[in-house]
Amino acid sequence: MSVLTKEVPKALRIWFIVHFIIDFIFAIPLMFVPVLFLSSLGWQVVDPIAARLVSAALFGIGLESLLCYKAPVETYKGMLNLKIIWSTAAIAGLLISLLQEDQGKLIVLSLLLVVFLFFNGLWVFWKIKIAKL
Repeated sequence: MSVLTKEVPKALRIWFIVHFIIDFIFAIPLMFVPVLFLSSLGWQVVDPIAARLVSAALFGIGLESLLCYKAPVETYKGMLNLKIIWSTAAIAGLLISLLQEDQGKLIVLSLLLVVFLFFNGLWVFWKIKIAKL
């Protein structure tokens, strides 16, 4: 067992890979076919520029999650901060949009909220857990 494996739990490394995959699943269509992709999810109004900016954030966070796979624990601590900030801001934005019915009563927004709540809880859990390392 390597020193790196002892420092960063294997489960956290795996979650970073899972997060990379999920980010790319959404980033690719948001970058290349945002109107088609979001319209198929029920979006009434699509701003392709804003969608591509979200895609860029997903590409950046997702790719860095993959690139830091073998990084030391300090790198994971920084990335967890970023992931917690990103998911918290996304939760706030989704809640505001749901309350204001920006896209009508879009069920997809509620599902996205659940996904961001899940990942936020996951990242906070790991942040607390590795703070002791």
